[in-house]
Amino acid sequence: MEFFRIRRDIPFMRHALVLNIVSFITFALAVFFLATRGLHLSIEFTGGTLMEVGFSHAADIGRTRAAIEKLDLGEVQVQNFGTSRDVLIRLPVRAGGGDAAKKGGDLAVQAFAALCAAEQGQAGTKQYTTPQGEQVSRPSCTKPDGSEPLRLQRTEFVGPSVGAELARDGALALAVTVLGIMVYLAFRFEWKFSVAGIVANLHDVVIILGFFAFFQWEFSLAVLAAILAVLGYSVNESVVIFDRVRETFRRMRKLNAHEVIDHAITSTISRTVITHGSTQMMVLSMLVFGGPTLHYFAVALTIGILFGIYSSIFVAAGIAMWLGVKREDLVKAGAREHDPADPNAGAVV
Repeated sequence: MEFFRIRRDIPFMRHALVLNIVSFITFALAVFFLATRGLHLSIEFTGGTLMEVGFSHAADIGRTRAAIEKLDLGEVQVQNFGTSRDVLIRLPVRAGGGDAAKKGGDLAVQAFAALCAAEQGQAGTKQYTTPQGEQVSRPSCTKPDGSEPLRLQRTEFVGPSVGAELARDGALALAVTVLGIMVYLAFRFEWKFSVAGIVANLHDVVIILGFFAFFQWEFSLAVLAAILAVLGYSVNESVVIFDRVRETFRRMRKLNAHEVIDHAITSTISRTVITHGSTQMMVLSMLVFGGPTLHYFAVALTIGILFGIYSSIFVAAGIAMWLGVKREDLVKAGAREHDPADPNAGAVV
Protein backbone atom coordinates (compact mmCIF):
# COMPACT_ATOMS: atom_id res chain seq x y z
CA MET A 1 0.00 0.00 0.00
CA GLU A 2 1.27 3.46 -0.89
CA PHE A 3 -0.22 6.95 -1.03
CA PHE A 4 2.21 8.18 -3.66
CA ARG A 5 5.35 7.22 -5.53
CA ILE A 6 8.26 9.56 -6.15
CA ARG A 7 9.73 8.84 -9.57
CA ARG A 8 12.95 10.80 -9.16
CA ASP A 9 15.32 10.09 -6.29
CA ILE A 10 15.71 12.90 -3.74
CA PRO A 11 19.40 13.68 -3.03
CA PHE A 12 19.23 13.26 0.75
CA MET A 13 22.92 12.41 1.13
CA ARG A 14 23.92 15.69 -0.53
CA HIS A 15 22.81 17.45 2.67
CA ALA A 16 23.91 14.75 5.11
CA LEU A 17 26.99 16.64 6.34
CA VAL A 18 25.13 19.84 7.20
CA LEU A 19 22.25 18.01 8.88
CA ASN A 20 24.60 15.78 10.87
CA ILE A 21 26.41 18.88 12.12
CA VAL A 22 23.01 20.14 13.31
CA SER A 23 22.43 16.73 14.91
CA PHE A 24 25.78 16.86 16.68
CA ILE A 25 25.03 20.33 18.07
CA THR A 26 21.60 19.17 19.28
CA PHE A 27 23.15 16.04 20.80
CA ALA A 28 25.83 18.13 22.55
CA LEU A 29 23.20 20.49 23.99
CA ALA A 30 21.22 17.50 25.30
CA VAL A 31 24.32 16.10 27.01
CA PHE A 32 25.07 19.55 28.46
CA PHE A 33 21.58 19.88 29.97
CA LEU A 34 21.77 16.34 31.34
CA ALA A 35 25.12 17.11 32.98
CA THR A 36 24.16 20.53 34.38
CA ARG A 37 20.46 20.23 35.20
CA GLY A 38 19.97 16.49 35.49
CA LEU A 39 16.69 14.60 35.29
CA HIS A 40 13.71 15.36 37.48
CA LEU A 41 13.23 11.81 38.73
CA SER A 42 9.81 10.69 39.90
CA ILE A 43 8.99 9.04 43.20
CA GLU A 44 9.56 5.58 41.67
CA PHE A 45 13.27 6.35 41.47
CA THR A 46 13.84 8.69 44.41
CA GLY A 47 11.47 7.14 46.94
CA GLY A 48 8.80 8.99 48.93
CA THR A 49 5.09 9.06 49.73
CA LEU A 50 2.33 9.33 47.15
CA MET A 51 -1.14 10.60 48.13
CA GLU A 52 -4.35 10.76 46.12
CA VAL A 53 -6.87 13.18 47.60
CA GLY A 54 -10.42 13.61 46.33
CA PHE A 55 -12.19 16.94 46.94
CA SER A 56 -15.94 17.46 46.98
CA HIS A 57 -15.43 20.46 44.70
CA ALA A 58 -12.88 21.63 42.15
CA ALA A 59 -9.54 21.66 43.96
CA ASP A 60 -7.63 24.91 44.40
CA ILE A 61 -4.13 23.71 43.50
CA GLY A 62 -2.47 26.90 44.77
CA ARG A 63 -4.12 26.65 48.19
CA THR A 64 -3.40 22.91 48.38
CA ARG A 65 0.28 23.44 47.56
CA ALA A 66 0.55 26.29 50.09
CA ALA A 67 -0.94 24.10 52.85
CA ILE A 68 1.57 21.31 52.15
CA GLU A 69 4.55 23.66 51.87
CA LYS A 70 3.80 25.08 55.34
CA LEU A 71 4.84 21.69 56.74
CA ASP A 72 8.39 22.30 55.44
CA LEU A 73 8.80 18.75 54.15
CA GLY A 74 11.14 19.66 51.31
CA GLU A 75 10.35 19.59 47.61
CA VAL A 76 6.74 18.47 47.14
CA GLN A 77 4.70 18.02 43.97
CA VAL A 78 0.99 18.86 43.74
CA GLN A 79 -1.02 18.37 40.56
CA ASN A 80 -4.50 17.49 39.32
CA PHE A 81 -5.01 13.83 38.61
CA GLY A 82 -7.82 12.64 36.37
CA THR A 83 -10.46 15.30 37.17
CA SER A 84 -10.35 18.80 38.62
CA ARG A 85 -11.43 17.36 41.99
CA ASP A 86 -8.65 14.77 42.25
CA VAL A 87 -5.20 15.84 43.41
CA LEU A 88 -1.96 13.86 43.36
CA ILE A 89 0.65 14.79 45.98
CA ARG A 90 4.22 13.50 46.12
CA LEU A 91 6.17 13.93 49.34
CA PRO A 92 9.93 13.29 49.58
CA VAL A 93 11.53 10.73 51.89
CA ARG A 94 12.07 12.18 55.36
CA ALA A 95 15.64 11.83 56.58
CA GLY A 96 16.45 10.10 59.85
CA GLY A 97 16.31 6.64 61.33
CA GLY A 98 13.37 4.42 62.09
CA ASP A 99 10.89 2.57 59.98
CA ALA A 100 10.74 4.43 56.67
CA ALA A 101 7.34 3.01 55.71
CA LYS A 102 5.83 4.01 59.06
CA LYS A 103 7.30 7.48 58.73
CA GLY A 104 5.85 7.71 55.23
CA GLY A 105 2.40 6.84 56.59
CA ASP A 106 2.72 9.40 59.38
CA LEU A 107 3.77 11.96 56.78
CA ALA A 108 0.63 11.28 54.75
CA VAL A 109 -1.58 11.70 57.83
CA GLN A 110 0.18 14.96 58.70
CA ALA A 111 -0.22 16.30 55.18
CA PHE A 112 -3.90 15.28 55.08
CA ALA A 113 -4.52 17.11 58.36
CA ALA A 114 -2.97 20.28 56.89
CA LEU A 115 -5.20 20.02 53.83
CA CYS A 116 -8.24 19.50 56.04
CA ALA A 117 -7.41 22.62 58.07
CA ALA A 118 -7.06 24.62 54.84
CA GLU A 119 -10.65 23.58 53.98
CA GLN A 120 -11.93 24.65 57.46
CA GLY A 121 -12.49 21.04 58.44
CA GLN A 122 -11.60 18.92 61.47
CA ALA A 123 -9.22 16.03 60.90
CA GLY A 124 -9.97 12.72 62.57
CA THR A 125 -10.22 8.99 62.00
CA LYS A 126 -13.15 7.17 60.47
CA GLN A 127 -13.87 3.49 61.06
CA TYR A 128 -15.70 1.40 58.49
CA THR A 129 -16.18 -2.23 57.46
CA THR A 130 -15.11 -3.50 54.06
CA PRO A 131 -17.34 -5.80 51.97
CA GLN A 132 -15.06 -8.63 53.12
CA GLY A 133 -15.91 -7.88 56.76
CA GLU A 134 -12.57 -6.26 57.70
CA GLN A 135 -12.45 -3.33 60.10
CA VAL A 136 -10.49 -0.47 58.54
CA SER A 137 -9.68 3.01 59.78
CA ARG A 138 -8.69 5.94 57.58
CA PRO A 139 -8.05 9.64 58.09
CA SER A 140 -11.18 11.73 57.69
CA CYS A 141 -12.00 15.43 57.37
CA THR A 142 -15.37 16.70 58.58
CA LYS A 143 -16.90 20.16 58.63
CA PRO A 144 -19.31 21.33 61.39
CA ASP A 145 -22.26 20.62 59.07
CA GLY A 146 -21.12 16.99 58.73
CA SER A 147 -19.90 17.22 55.12
CA GLU A 148 -16.53 15.89 53.97
CA PRO A 149 -14.67 18.49 51.90
CA LEU A 150 -11.95 15.98 50.98
CA ARG A 151 -11.10 12.29 51.26
CA LEU A 152 -7.80 10.44 51.32
CA GLN A 153 -8.32 7.94 48.51
CA ARG A 154 -4.91 6.25 48.43
CA THR A 155 -1.44 6.40 49.93
CA GLU A 156 1.63 4.65 48.63
CA PHE A 157 5.16 4.58 49.97
CA VAL A 158 8.30 3.80 47.94
CA GLY A 159 11.48 3.33 49.94
CA PRO A 160 14.75 4.86 48.73
CA SER A 161 16.33 1.42 48.32
CA VAL A 162 13.45 0.33 46.06
CA GLY A 163 13.83 3.53 44.03
CA ALA A 164 17.56 2.95 43.60
CA GLU A 165 16.91 -0.63 42.49
CA LEU A 166 14.36 0.54 39.91
CA ALA A 167 16.83 3.12 38.56
CA ARG A 168 19.54 0.46 38.29
CA ASP A 169 17.22 -2.02 36.59
CA GLY A 170 16.02 0.66 34.19
CA ALA A 171 19.57 1.52 33.15
CA LEU A 172 20.31 -2.19 32.72
CA ALA A 173 17.22 -2.65 30.53
CA LEU A 174 18.34 0.26 28.35
CA ALA A 175 21.88 -1.16 28.00
CA VAL A 176 20.64 -4.66 27.13
CA THR A 177 18.26 -3.23 24.51
CA VAL A 178 21.07 -1.24 22.87
CA LEU A 179 23.38 -4.30 22.86
CA GLY A 180 20.64 -6.49 21.38
CA ILE A 181 20.02 -3.99 18.57
CA MET A 182 23.73 -3.89 17.72
CA VAL A 183 23.98 -7.69 17.56
CA TYR A 184 20.80 -7.94 15.46
CA LEU A 185 21.96 -5.36 12.89
CA ALA A 186 25.45 -6.88 12.70
CA PHE A 187 24.05 -10.35 11.95
CA ARG A 188 21.30 -9.25 9.59
CA PHE A 189 23.32 -6.72 7.63
CA GLU A 190 26.92 -5.72 8.31
CA TRP A 191 28.92 -4.16 11.15
CA LYS A 192 28.87 -0.74 9.46
CA PHE A 193 25.09 -0.73 9.60
CA SER A 194 25.27 -1.91 13.21
CA VAL A 195 27.43 1.07 14.19
CA ALA A 196 25.28 3.50 12.17
CA GLY A 197 22.05 2.13 13.62
CA ILE A 198 23.14 2.25 17.24
CA VAL A 199 24.53 5.79 16.91
CA ALA A 200 21.19 6.90 15.47
CA ASN A 201 19.30 5.14 18.28
CA LEU A 202 21.45 6.68 21.01
CA HIS A 203 21.01 10.02 19.28
CA ASP A 204 17.23 9.70 19.76
CA VAL A 205 17.49 8.56 23.39
CA VAL A 206 19.89 11.31 24.46
CA ILE A 207 17.81 14.01 22.78
CA ILE A 208 14.65 12.79 24.58
CA LEU A 209 16.55 12.86 27.87
CA GLY A 210 17.86 16.33 26.98
CA PHE A 211 14.31 17.64 26.54
CA PHE A 212 13.31 16.22 29.92
CA ALA A 213 16.40 17.71 31.57
CA PHE A 214 15.97 21.16 29.99
CA PHE A 215 12.24 21.52 30.81
CA GLN A 216 12.57 19.56 34.08
CA TRP A 217 9.68 17.31 33.12
CA GLU A 218 9.13 14.39 35.46
CA PHE A 219 11.07 11.28 34.45
CA SER A 220 9.07 8.24 35.55
CA LEU A 221 8.89 4.54 34.77
CA ALA A 222 6.32 5.35 32.07
CA VAL A 223 8.83 7.65 30.36
CA LEU A 224 11.50 4.94 30.58
CA ALA A 225 9.04 2.54 28.91
CA ALA A 226 8.48 5.14 26.17
CA ILE A 227 12.24 5.41 25.56
CA LEU A 228 12.55 1.63 25.24
CA ALA A 229 9.64 1.71 22.78
CA VAL A 230 11.34 4.48 20.78
CA LEU A 231 14.49 2.36 20.54
CA GLY A 232 12.57 -0.46 18.91
CA TYR A 233 10.53 1.91 16.77
CA SER A 234 13.57 3.79 15.49
CA VAL A 235 15.56 0.66 14.69
CA ASN A 236 12.58 -0.64 12.69
CA GLU A 237 12.77 2.42 10.42
CA SER A 238 16.55 1.97 10.07
CA VAL A 239 16.13 -1.72 9.19
CA VAL A 240 13.60 -0.89 6.44
CA ILE A 241 16.05 1.59 4.89
CA PHE A 242 19.04 -0.75 5.30
CA ASP A 243 17.08 -3.60 3.71
CA ARG A 244 16.19 -1.39 0.77
CA VAL A 245 19.86 -0.35 0.46
CA ARG A 246 20.86 -4.02 0.19
CA GLU A 247 18.12 -4.69 -2.36
CA THR A 248 19.14 -1.67 -4.44
CA PHE A 249 22.79 -2.73 -4.46
CA ARG A 250 21.64 -6.05 -5.95
CA ARG A 251 19.34 -4.53 -8.54
CA MET A 252 21.25 -1.44 -9.67
CA ARG A 253 24.90 -2.22 -10.10
CA LYS A 254 25.81 1.07 -11.78
CA LEU A 255 24.83 3.31 -8.87
CA ASN A 256 27.41 4.41 -6.31
CA ALA A 257 26.84 4.23 -2.54
CA HIS A 258 25.23 7.63 -1.96
CA GLU A 259 22.95 7.18 -5.01
CA VAL A 260 21.87 3.79 -3.70
CA ILE A 261 21.08 5.28 -0.29
CA ASP A 262 19.16 8.16 -1.88
CA HIS A 263 17.10 5.69 -3.89
CA ALA A 264 16.47 3.48 -0.86
CA ILE A 265 15.20 6.39 1.25
CA THR A 266 13.11 7.87 -1.58
CA SER A 267 11.42 4.53 -2.31
CA THR A 268 10.37 4.11 1.33
CA ILE A 269 8.96 7.62 1.86
CA SER A 270 5.36 6.55 1.23
CA ARG A 271 5.71 3.74 3.78
CA THR A 272 7.27 6.18 6.26
CA VAL A 273 4.40 8.66 5.88
CA ILE A 274 1.77 5.95 6.42
CA THR A 275 3.49 4.27 9.37
CA HIS A 276 4.73 7.29 11.25
CA GLY A 277 1.69 9.41 10.45
CA SER A 278 -0.77 6.88 11.87
CA THR A 279 1.44 6.23 14.92
CA GLN A 280 1.85 9.93 15.58
CA MET A 281 -1.90 10.50 15.44
CA MET A 282 -2.41 7.81 18.08
CA VAL A 283 0.33 9.27 20.30
CA LEU A 284 -1.07 12.79 19.95
CA SER A 285 -4.49 11.52 20.99
CA MET A 286 -2.88 10.13 24.17
CA LEU A 287 -1.13 13.45 24.70
CA VAL A 288 -4.35 15.47 24.37
CA PHE A 289 -6.89 13.13 25.96
CA GLY A 290 -4.80 10.79 28.11
CA GLY A 291 -4.62 13.07 31.14
CA PRO A 292 -1.68 13.48 33.54
CA THR A 293 -1.01 9.74 33.77
CA LEU A 294 -0.09 9.42 30.08
CA HIS A 295 1.10 12.99 29.46
CA TYR A 296 4.88 12.59 29.71
CA PHE A 297 4.71 9.08 28.25
CA ALA A 298 3.10 10.59 25.14
CA VAL A 299 5.54 13.53 25.14
CA ALA A 300 8.53 11.15 25.10
CA LEU A 301 6.99 9.09 22.29
CA THR A 302 6.21 12.22 20.26
CA ILE A 303 9.79 13.48 20.49
CA GLY A 304 11.15 10.00 19.82
CA ILE A 305 9.04 9.40 16.73
CA LEU A 306 9.91 12.76 15.17
CA PHE A 307 13.64 12.41 15.81
CA GLY A 308 13.50 8.71 14.93
CA ILE A 309 12.46 9.54 11.36
CA TYR A 310 15.17 12.18 11.10
CA SER A 311 17.94 10.01 12.57
CA SER A 312 17.09 6.96 10.42
CA ILE A 313 17.38 9.02 7.24
CA PHE A 314 20.23 11.40 7.94
CA VAL A 315 22.16 10.01 10.91
CA ALA A 316 22.06 6.25 10.32
CA ALA A 317 22.20 6.38 6.52
CA GLY A 318 24.82 9.16 6.55
CA ILE A 319 27.13 7.32 8.96
CA ALA A 320 26.79 4.10 6.93
CA MET A 321 27.82 6.04 3.81
CA TRP A 322 30.82 7.63 5.57
CA LEU A 323 31.91 4.26 6.93
CA GLY A 324 32.24 3.16 3.33
CA VAL A 325 29.41 0.69 2.91
CA LYS A 326 29.64 -0.90 -0.54
CA ARG A 327 28.00 -3.53 -2.67
CA GLU A 328 30.47 -6.24 -1.71
CA ASP A 329 29.53 -5.82 1.98
CA LEU A 330 25.92 -6.80 1.37
CA VAL A 331 25.77 -8.94 -1.77
CA LYS A 332 27.40 -12.35 -1.70
CA ALA A 333 29.45 -13.48 -4.66
CA GLY A 334 27.40 -15.50 -7.11
CA ALA A 335 24.10 -13.91 -6.14
CA ARG A 336 21.66 -13.57 -9.00
CA GLU A 337 21.86 -10.15 -10.58
CA HIS A 338 18.91 -8.17 -11.85
CA ASP A 339 18.62 -5.96 -14.83
CA PRO A 340 19.02 -2.33 -13.68
CA ALA A 341 16.19 -1.48 -16.07
CA ASP A 342 13.85 -3.82 -14.22
CA PRO A 343 10.60 -1.87 -13.72
CA ASN A 344 10.09 -3.62 -10.36
CA ALA A 345 13.39 -2.33 -8.99
CA GLY A 346 12.80 -0.27 -5.89
CA ALA A 347 9.33 -1.58 -5.04
CA VAL A 348 8.10 0.08 -1.88
CA VAL A 349 8.29 -2.06 1.29
